[in-house]
Amino acid sequence: MTLQTRLAQITRDATLSPKQKSNFLALEADASLPYVAVSPAVEQAMQAGVIGDMFEGNAPFKPRYVLPDYAKYLKQGSKYLELNAAQDLDEALNALTILYHHVPSVTNIPVYLGQLDEVLMPFCQGLDSNTIYRKLKLFWIMLDRTLPDAFMHVNIGPTDNIVCRTILRIDAELKQIAPNLTFMYDPSITPDELLHVATTNICECSKPHIANYPVHAKSYDDKGFGIVSCYNSLPLAGGANTLVRLNLKEVALKAADINDFFENILPHYCQLTYELINARCKFLHQESNFFSSFLVKEGLIEETRFAPMFGIYGMAEAVNILRGHPELTESNSEKPSPYYGHHRAANELGHQISKTLDSIVKATAVDHGYNGRALLHSQGGISLDKDVTPGVRIPYGTEPNPIAHIQALAAHHQYYTSGISDILTIDETVKSNPLAMFQLCKGALQQGFREFTVNVASNDLVRVTGYMIKLSDIEKFKQSGSRTNTTGLGAEAAANTKILLRQPRVIAHELTPSYTD
Repeated sequence: MTLQTRLAQITRDATLSPKQKSNFLALEADASLPYVAVSPAVEQAMQAGVIGDMFEGNAPFKPRYVLPDYAKYLKQGSKYLELNAAQDLDEALNALTILYHHVPSVTNIPVYLGQLDEVLMPFCQGLDSNTIYRKLKLFWIMLDRTLPDAFMHVNIGPTDNIVCRTILRIDAELKQIAPNLTFMYDPSITPDELLHVATTNICECSKPHIANYPVHAKSYDDKGFGIVSCYNSLPLAGGANTLVRLNLKEVALKAADINDFFENILPHYCQLTYELINARCKFLHQESNFFSSFLVKEGLIEETRFAPMFGIYGMAEAVNILRGHPELTESNSEKPSPYYGHHRAANELGHQISKTLDSIVKATAVDHGYNGRALLHSQGGISLDKDVTPGVRIPYGTEPNPIAHIQALAAHHQYYTSGISDILTIDETVKSNPLAMFQLCKGALQQGFREFTVNVASNDLVRVTGYMIKLSDIEKFKQSGSRTNTTGLGAEAAANTKILLRQPRVIAHELTPSYTD
């Protein structure tokens, strides 16, 4: 298909709004530019599907993810935006709304909206709870309607405060796909009763993520961090300049045996991944002029706080291939199962791969990184992936009971600084026993999980890779499209990646990135 034919197809697509068409047309223009200079070996690895650039564009002129210091912005105002410092909650919400439209990302919509309870609490003094509720509910609706992208992410917690509780109340009532929401949990700060509110919300609307705050915080300096997009952890006042991912399944297929995988094949493709990371970062930092923007000049972001994300996926397939069990099917009846997620030796091999990747990433300098390094990331997959499992997850449709699921994967979480998420799917009977969700969450975090994420089987609102969609919207999408940018990705993921095959379990009973037509 020629470029002109493809552009014409986008303009005639009945399922896209004018704004969505503009976004896809822009992506096509970006993809038509010459690619950043890389070696033939990197080109070959990309063409073979061993490494990939996550559709960030051939000439990256903006970072993948940006995390402005919103508290500083509200305190000082903005010369560029001609705004004074906010004086009350109305002015704070108005100022945030304005800045959100100037924060770029890979999706062209901000992926980080701030640690909102911490940011907004100074402006809530003297306001009664009903006033705060009314204003924040209108703000929440506005976000979903004007920035309709489920990668947009709000953080709350770990302290107990009225903004945190009000947002949890509103999110459960509205059941919107956007914004995505993470509740930070710190056992030394967060009351159990507040965590129980958050986990009860999960029963109702599959949100929020529950983040293990102490584990995340120790990976960063005093300026802090934020959880953005799906579940990605990055430095506050910085972000991710790029995300390049390595397909471990393809790496394993090229290895003669396990020793060859660890000693030769994996290090080779890690080196090529780093070459691509540095090539993309060089253009962004040295040629795009992004870091001369007002966000930098006004101190809302700092160039040195941007890190490349070294992403991996296909851990399950890699382990099964290396152990000589490549064909995994839902109907497999071997007992005990030899497969990843079920067999101790298979799980331990996966942990060894993660530990090796962690050592490589911590030892390898990058030209533009956080403290000179990239951050390891368990990448949650994209809607185009076929026959390969996201990150270190257990293949959909083959998951064990929730406790065995957590025990199989917990050891991975220590290594993935910039994000890892395993989506548990729980039977709808948990709604009559929300205490079980609370106990499962606490247990997972105590086991070392960085992020606790659950879909409840009967909920219309569900997670795909980490972002939210409504199952009812998927049914409508092919006929009438959707006002929400991520519904199309969800529909494609449902068809390609088997997300709807996730196995619901009963706790009490068992201890797009590119246009496609």
